[in-house]
Amino acid sequence: MNEQQQINYTRVAEAISYIQDNFKNQPGLDEVAEQVHLSPFHFQRLFTDWAGVSPKKFLQYISVKYAKHVLKNEQATLFDVAYETGLSGTGRLHDLFVNIEGMTPGEYKNGGENLIINYSYTWSKFGGLLMATTTKGICYMGFVDDKSKTFTELKNRFPNAKFCEKLDGFQEDAIKIYNGDWDKIDQVKLHLKGTDFQLKVWEALLKIPRGQLSTYGNIADEIKSPGASRAVGTAIGSNPVAFLIPCHRVIQSSGIIGGYRWGATRKTAIIGWEAAQQELAQAV
Repeated sequence: MNEQQQINYTRVAEAISYIQDNFKNQPGLDEVAEQVHLSPFHFQRLFTDWAGVSPKKFLQYISVKYAKHVLKNEQATLFDVAYETGLSGTGRLHDLFVNIEGMTPGEYKNGGENLIINYSYTWSKFGGLLMATTTKGICYMGFVDDKSKTFTELKNRFPNAKFCEKLDGFQEDAIKIYNGDWDKIDQVKLHLKGTDFQLKVWEALLKIPRGQLSTYGNIADEIKSPGASRAVGTAIGSNPVAFLIPCHRVIQSSGIIGGYRWGATRKTAIIGWEAAQQELAQAV
């Protein structure tokens, strides 16, 4: 790290510390920039280059984290949470949760209490598969090595939801895509909850053609967050929809296949199978 990089890092660290200490006051860009003696424009660019997200988005993450802590208090109202988090009202709290968590604060508080999730098990070319759907689309798809463990993972995502073992239309569409034409992936409806950054990463994964591979660095560039390869890797590891959101198509820049949430051997098998299918399609 050269001298200028050290100076930049120190400024970013000071900014992060200031945001963490003062998030209840919801400091704006100008206020934080002033603390590190930079213009708002240069501070915005510096912070985003280093953190992979804007200062505003970082503030939102800190605010949501604290709000989630307050929501654990069963007696706390949404107004209480908004006030404690330094937000102007429940409307801003609602918008913040929808933007960062993909759900309303009420939905987070009740853990999916009013949510009905259909799920079913099926067999795929790469082992057992657990699929789960809400009324909006697929919310989970995971390979099954341990049936109990996989179902527990699903339940932990929606701890208070009602689960019904049932094959529905969303799941049938997913199976057709899985076994058929990948070009029809847009016919599959997804109901995902995640941070804005995670959703951007998952969307970028959908753009990787079948039979081709990308790297963590390329995905970071795709979502305009160069240098955020590690954060991209974390978001990819959090992907709740196996195969259809093709996190298996991302490898290390060195060419090493790398890890996979559902096993490195399975990842290698999927990559090889897709490459073979692509070669067959081109030969026709």
